[in-house]
Amino acid sequence: MHPVIGEVRARSADTGRGGRYLLGTLVTAVVSLVAVPLLLCVPSAAAPWAERQRRRAGALLGRPVEPRPRASRRDLAWLVTQVAFGLPAGAFALLCLGNLLLTLVVTVGWWAFPPADPPRLLLSGVRVDGWDPALTLNLAQFLLLAVLAAVVLPPLARAHARCCLAVLAPSPADRLAARVGELTRTRADVLQAHGAELRRIERDLHDGTQARLVAIAMRLAVAGEVLPRDPDAAAVLVRQARAETEEAMTELRSVIRTVYPPVLADQGLAGALGALGPRAGVPTRIDVGELGEVPAAVEVVVYFAVTEALANIARHSGAGRAAVRVARDGTRLSARITDDGAGGADASRGSGLDGIRRRAAALDGTMKISSPPGGPTVVTVELPCA
Repeated sequence: MHPVIGEVRARSADTGRGGRYLLGTLVTAVVSLVAVPLLLCVPSAAAPWAERQRRRAGALLGRPVEPRPRASRRDLAWLVTQVAFGLPAGAFALLCLGNLLLTLVVTVGWWAFPPADPPRLLLSGVRVDGWDPALTLNLAQFLLLAVLAAVVLPPLARAHARCCLAVLAPSPADRLAARVGELTRTRADVLQAHGAELRRIERDLHDGTQARLVAIAMRLAVAGEVLPRDPDAAAVLVRQARAETEEAMTELRSVIRTVYPPVLADQGLAGALGALGPRAGVPTRIDVGELGEVPAAVEVVVYFAVTEALANIARHSGAGRAAVRVARDGTRLSARITDDGAGGADASRGSGLDGIRRRAAALDGTMKISSPPGGPTVVTVELPCA
């Protein structure tokens, strides 16, 4: 594509986005102006309008919109801004784009209107009685309006969007309240998960290791009683007790591995993750960057997150290959697990992905998932590791 054509297309798309944004702003401003008495009496009624405008402004600027309380005193300030700034900005966009459309209509259909005395006039006020002046003068007017729209509408729309986000941004008190609420939920999740983990460990020890140790003690007690009378029978019991001891040790290592994987202590996070590749169930590429010193709690969460994600890929995704990338950027450590499977993964269904989210939240981290139907699926875990 020729660079000039590409530039024209980009300018046209930018102008179109700005124009649509300002026309939507005009509608919102008019409705807000008409409904001001109601909104002043019931401030919470302004919240849906304000939230909608925040999302539109964030989408135009390409910025994420952080959560905020559904109703805020800033909504009333936004009403004033929307009417004072949004109304004239939207009206200008309507005038500019409307004249562009009207110019096209007049250019093509000037001859279809009944004759007039004096002869027909263009929008610019020039008298027209033939195709040549109609095409020439209206084309010049159209280009002038198009240039005006391309130069003015995009920055005007962005200026309004920035103003909207600034007015509706959560206050420090709102951010603090949201943070306290998030920490409260996270603490409750951590306590619940911790209690469930303790119950699981107790159950595994009681039903597995403890039962085997009791059996070993009974065999050794019987062996001690029969040893004077039947040394051969006692030797058989001792051999059985030894086999039971080995099995009990295996189960005990399995329980310990769920608390803190020994491979982390032996090989570190990079070595532990590298060992997961051959056991992943699908061909998996493991890429671990320079991590530096990482807290043990962060290592455990990353290790279990990658383990659980690879297990989900093997069981549910139908993927042909997967990849794991772990890197550190300053005080943040991120683990990115991707696969080329069928997609459609959802952490809200109570799967292992929700466990990853809760583990990450316990350390003030985040878990994000992108899994459109048809794939690919990308699970990203970010954790502070200062």
